[in-house]
Amino acid sequence: MRKGDLTHQTILETAVRLASRVGLQGLSIGGLAEELGLSKSGLFAHFKSKTELQVQVLEAATVVFTERVIRPALGKARGEPRVRALFDGWLTWDRDKVLEGGCIFVAAAAELDDAPGPARDTLVQGQRDWLDCLAQAARIAVAEGHFHKALDVEQFAHDQYAAMLGFHHAQRLMRDPQAEARARRAFEALVTAARTPTS
Repeated sequence: MRKGDLTHQTILETAVRLASRVGLQGLSIGGLAEELGLSKSGLFAHFKSKTELQVQVLEAATVVFTERVIRPALGKARGEPRVRALFDGWLTWDRDKVLEGGCIFVAAAAELDDAPGPARDTLVQGQRDWLDCLAQAARIAVAEGHFHKALDVEQFAHDQYAAMLGFHHAQRLMRDPQAEARARRAFEALVTAARTPTS
């Protein structure tokens, strides 16, 4: 890896961690320069604008999420085991504080929902891809005979996503000690309803 590429990667890793604490809107080239002990003008060569910084931070965070949550789950058996692994990995992503400020995507959704532009577009596409991943895992579970054939896999993905958003809210805002247990009960109810009658 070239020195310039290594520097850019290091900068992005720091930017992702910083954004998890201060939010995407709170992230600035000046603040990042201070965090890194670099000159503000030097960082402009990497990002050009705050918007470009936000976009690259979201893309970098997606790579981390893929490596920590999605890739390990894809190594599990097709069908319900993979569906479960995706859910467990997602819980671990927040519970184990992979990013110290919590899930950057949940926080960014609140910041960017009414803020059109490249950062919002990047976030929306990433979340659509994640929902597609959850739906595809459910679709495979149907094909494997683990879930019933009439299952609406998009609805299953939506409901699984909603359970996780509820977990984030209960865990981080409400500090509910039952947050994970409640999320797991919601997920188990979804899986039980999705199973074939004979399973």
